[in-house]
Amino acid sequence: MQIAGSAAIVTGGASGLGAATARALAEKGARVHVLDLASSIANAPEVDGVSYLAADITDPEQVQAAVDTAAAGVEPLRIVVNCAGIGPSMRILGKKGPHDLAFYAKVVQVNLIGTFNVMTLAAEKIAATEPLADDARGVVVNTASVAAFDGQVGQAAYSSSKGGVVGLTLPAARDLAQYGIRVNTICPGIVETPMLATVSEEFRAGLAAGVPFPPRLGRPEEYASLALHLVEHDYLNGETIRMDGALRMAPR
Repeated sequence: MQIAGSAAIVTGGASGLGAATARALAEKGARVHVLDLASSIANAPEVDGVSYLAADITDPEQVQAAVDTAAAGVEPLRIVVNCAGIGPSMRILGKKGPHDLAFYAKVVQVNLIGTFNVMTLAAEKIAATEPLADDARGVVVNTASVAAFDGQVGQAAYSSSKGGVVGLTLPAARDLAQYGIRVNTICPGIVETPMLATVSEEFRAGLAAGVPFPPRLGRPEEYASLALHLVEHDYLNGETIRMDGALRMAPR
């Protein structure tokens, strides 16, 4: 899939993994439309080739409006990278009692249902584009986490939501195959994001030491590089790839 001359949607693209991916796609010649909350967009960097659309990924009407905008330009919409997500923690049974059900539902709503919502509405637009070689029309890259497999204490909601994204990958790829749309998923390990920027250097060093090799935190640019590879590699489909330096998370 050629990136140059295509329109792309990146959710959660105002910071972190999404921002790095949006920048990398734009540098490759894509017209990038970032979907993020208005509060996040207010602090987003200005990048040539990147525009920002305020949208809550769990709201079908807001996402539909944003997708319509992304697909209305000269460049055909062919690329979607879902990076938006939240990662709060709570134990199933803690000192304050049982896990709050609304809290659990919120995490699943954003991380899993939001991903599905954007993928589904964007797929309709991608399917309407002119086919390329091998009848290819586009590609979706979703973001899960190593917590989908190695969920730690307090990650019941987060792991459930990311496990759902992993489970969605193959059936989504099969559903969309008839339209020439590929679907793959990246499972990052511990990556340097704005969330980690708030913790101490000592804590960050401890996290890095647990990674077999290379013994450091991942970088958003490495996620972006992998996402672009999945976009450009036309025979990678229905695949989930861990980007974690061989890390396997301990219980806590």
